[in-house]
Amino acid sequence: MRADDLDHKELLELDLEGGTIFFAGQRALLLDAVAMGLLRKYLVENFGLSAARTVLTQFGFAHRWRMAEAMRAGFQWDSEADWRCACARIHAMAGLFQVESGSKDPISAGGMMLVASYEAEQHLLHFGQSDSPTCWTICGLISGYLSQAADEEIYVLEDRCMGQGDAGCHLRGRTGKEWGDERAEELGSYGTERLKDCLQVSLQWVTETLKLAQRRLKDHCLALVQAEPALKEPLGMVAKSPTMRRLVDLAQRLAKVDCTILITGESGTGKERIARRIHDQSSRALGPFTAVNCGAITETLLESELFGHAHGAFTGANHDRPGLFEAAHKGTLLLDEIGEVSPGMQVKLLRVLQEREVRRVGENKMRPVDVRVLAATNLDLAQAMGVGTFRQDLYYRLSVVNLHMPPLRERMEDILPLARVLLAGSALRMKHKVSGFAPAAAQQLLCYGWPGNVPELENTMERAIALAAGNRVELEDLPDEIRSAVPRPVAIMGLVQPLDEVDKKYILAALALNGGNLTHTARQLEIGAVTLYRKLKSYGLTSYPRVTISAQMIGKEVFRA
Repeated sequence: MRADDLDHKELLELDLEGGTIFFAGQRALLLDAVAMGLLRKYLVENFGLSAARTVLTQFGFAHRWRMAEAMRAGFQWDSEADWRCACARIHAMAGLFQVESGSKDPISAGGMMLVASYEAEQHLLHFGQSDSPTCWTICGLISGYLSQAADEEIYVLEDRCMGQGDAGCHLRGRTGKEWGDERAEELGSYGTERLKDCLQVSLQWVTETLKLAQRRLKDHCLALVQAEPALKEPLGMVAKSPTMRRLVDLAQRLAKVDCTILITGESGTGKERIARRIHDQSSRALGPFTAVNCGAITETLLESELFGHAHGAFTGANHDRPGLFEAAHKGTLLLDEIGEVSPGMQVKLLRVLQEREVRRVGENKMRPVDVRVLAATNLDLAQAMGVGTFRQDLYYRLSVVNLHMPPLRERMEDILPLARVLLAGSALRMKHKVSGFAPAAAQQLLCYGWPGNVPELENTMERAIALAAGNRVELEDLPDEIRSAVPRPVAIMGLVQPLDEVDKKYILAALALNGGNLTHTARQLEIGAVTLYRKLKSYGLTSYPRVTISAQMIGKEVFRA
C-alpha cells in the first residue's frame, strides 16, 4: 500500500450501538478544536508558556508513536518510505492541518509546508500573534510518528509559523545530533529535564495557592481570638474610626473596578496591605499580586526588573527574562515608593501605562500586558510636581483615584482595637497567653503619638508579650517613651475636646507617672499641692487632702485615701 491509497472509509470505524470510534485500528475521540485551544489557554495561564509547550509536545509525541506502531502492523506497505509518508496524510485526514501541494515530509531537504494549522489558529484566537512558533502538539505528533518509523528519535521543529504572522507553517525534522546546539531551547520540550521543570512550575503554583489560603486562614484565626469579637473588619482591616470606615468602603468599591489607584500616606500606615486587599477583592484575585519597591533599586536595574531584558542586553544577561509587568499578567502590580523614581524612568512608566505594552531591555519588539497598576508613596507628589521632580502627566495617569491612609494619631478609635488584634497575633505566635491590657496600659497607648504607625505598634505588642508576667499587659511592660507620653489634644467626631477635659486627662497622666504621689506631681506641674488637690476634688475623685494614688487606680479613675 502507498500513502496516497489511504482512505477515510477504510481507516474510520464507527460502532453506533457501542458509541465507540476507531481510527486506523486505535480507539479515537472527536474533540472540538476550540476545546483544545481552551486547554492550551488553561495550561499557559496556570503553568506558564514553557510548561504548556512541553506538555503538549510530549503528549503529541507519545500519541503518534502509538499510531505509527498501529499503521505498521495493520497495513502492508510497498516500502518504508510509503509508511513514513503516510504520516502527513493521516494527520491531514484527522483535520489537524493541510499539506501544501508538492510539499514533502519534514526530513526531506526542503522540509514540509503546512497550511490551515488548527493549532496556530487556536493560539491566535486565545493569545494573539506570538513571537515564536506555536504548533507544539503538531510538531510532537509528527516527531513521534517519524521516530517510530525511522527507529531513532526525530525531532520536528518549525522555522516559520502562521501563529507568528507567517503565511504558512514550515517544519523540519532532524535527529538530536543533527540539530546540535542550534535550537537547544526548543529541543528541551522533548526531554525529561523539561518535564522536571514542568513539575517545578506546577508545585510553585500549588505553593502560591496554599500561601494565599494560609494568609486568609491566619486573618480568620486572628478575628476569632481578638478581644472584640463584634468588631467588623472590612477587607481584613481594623476600621472603627469614621476616617478608616470611609476609606475601606471606598477601597471595596474600587476593587470591583479595574482602574489605577494612587495610595498615599506615611510609612507604616498600611499602604501595601490595602493594595493587597484590593487585589484579593477584585476580578484579578486568581492572578498574581506583585509588589516592587521602586526606591530600593537603581534606575538601570529597575528598568530590567520592570520590563525584562533580552539575552545579551548587558553584562550578565545570559538569557531572556520577562519583567514584573509580564509576570503580573492578569494580576496586579504595586509600584511602591513611586515618588523615588527618576525622571527618565517616569517617562518609560508613563508610556507603559498609556500603551499597555512593554519593551524588554535590548529588544525592539513591544509586548502587550494585561496588568492592573497600583502605586504607593509617602511623599507629597503635588509638592514634587511643583519643584519639577515628578511628572504631572504621570501623576494624573496614576491617580485616577487617590486613597490617603491616615496615620495612627489621626485614627484614635482604631488604636486599641488594632493593638488587641496585634497582641492576639503575637500571643499565638509566641505561645504566651495574654488576653488584654491593664487600664493604665490601655490609657498610655492612647496618649502616645505613634510616629512609626502600625509597625511600631506591632513591635510594641511583641515586646509586651515577651515582658508580660501575667495574663495581661501592664504599664511597666510598655517602652519608656510610651509610659512617659502625655495626653494630646484630640478631635472626636470632628470636635475639639473642651480645655477642662484636656486639663483633667493631663493631670491624671502626670499622677500616673508619679505613682499617684500628689507632692511630686504638683512640683512637676509647677502648681501648689493645695491647687492640685482642689482640682482632684472638682473631678469628684477624692475628698481627702493627703492621698497617694496608684497608676492602676488612675487608669480606672478611682482613687482611695
